[in-house]
Amino acid sequence: MSSNKVNNSIIHVTALKAFSDNYIWAITNINTAAKKTVLVDPGDADICINFLEKNQMVLSGILITHHHADHTGGIKKLVNYCQQKQWSLTVYGPAHEKTPYCDIKLEQDNIVNLPDIAISLKVIDLPGHTAGHIAYFANNLIEPLLFCGDTLFSGGCGRLFEGTAQQMLNSLTKLANLPESTKVYCAHEYTQANLKFALVVDPRNKALIDYNKKVNELRATEQATIPTSIKIEKQINPFLRSHKQVIQASAMAFDSSTQANNLDTFTTIRRWKDQF
Repeated sequence: MSSNKVNNSIIHVTALKAFSDNYIWAITNINTAAKKTVLVDPGDADICINFLEKNQMVLSGILITHHHADHTGGIKKLVNYCQQKQWSLTVYGPAHEKTPYCDIKLEQDNIVNLPDIAISLKVIDLPGHTAGHIAYFANNLIEPLLFCGDTLFSGGCGRLFEGTAQQMLNSLTKLANLPESTKVYCAHEYTQANLKFALVVDPRNKALIDYNKKVNELRATEQATIPTSIKIEKQINPFLRSHKQVIQASAMAFDSSTQANNLDTFTTIRRWKDQF
């Protein structure tokens, strides 16, 4: 274990629930006296301000994964709030999309250093859901963290609003190749609905059946199913398993014109999910 890795125990990631099923992520380092926090995809400013004031936190950064309003809608008010408080705030966003008040535009392999919270984030380009979607991968931690917006969900993936199936498959493959211990922080609580579909595509998958039971227990008491992990998703998520024969057979049963290959299978199950 590398000595320059930061221990995860000092990094807290808090889920701020917004709208009907969004998660805004607040990243803080409990070891620093400054009580700085960084927000990921703050669609609702008021929820974020309530969190900051309740916990006496100082907002120092905003990380945006893509341009949709439920991820960017709170930026303007948060920028104004920080100006009133005379806090220095940096807004980071994708280079190929318009982000309000964006100070630093990011693309593949750029590094975002956040010394206030002792995290360093590598940028991963993830076109598919939107054309310029990015993720933030904190790989300076003993257990890496991934903030992936609407690309990878637990048991599912984002809809193809602006990108192609090939782009989304390439993006998901990048994520599947991350360390299996990576904790995955996506932006929506879609897990139960995703697993209903996954169980139709992959009904004999024991890992999926067991995971579905656990998720239903969590949701029965309104607990979050996120974060998930790359390891779990590789076992249960049909969109990361389109190279598997069992998924290809299901895709061909749904649409007999589907070819037994990764892209054709992925394309079919994404279309199937859209209709599900």
